[in-house]
Amino acid sequence: MSRINILAIANHSEILETMIRLINQNESWRGIPAASAEEAEEVLRLNSIDLVLLGVGVDEQTAERIASLCATIDPRIVCIRHFGGGSGLLYSEIRHALTGG
Repeated sequence: MSRINILAIANHSEILETMIRLINQNESWRGIPAASAEEAEEVLRLNSIDLVLLGVGVDEQTAERIASLCATIDPRIVCIRHFGGGSGLLYSEIRHALTGG
């Protein structure tokens, strides 16, 4: 079984670290961090990404840019906002997105 690659983008380093730590607690998921739109674009171009989480500090213009890039690279890449909260909310957001919700 292959792992689901999840790119997490956030401008706040501690929140990004927390997101990646929580994602990687699920052995079926692999969290990849990006602290800027430029880093995210590089990760998207060099890796097979299944899901993008737009976290704290990602403005609407950047979100649109990342979503457009995802659609260009692979329209199957799901791009969603992460609204914070605990691990339960994060896991719920990811599972919901991966099941097409």
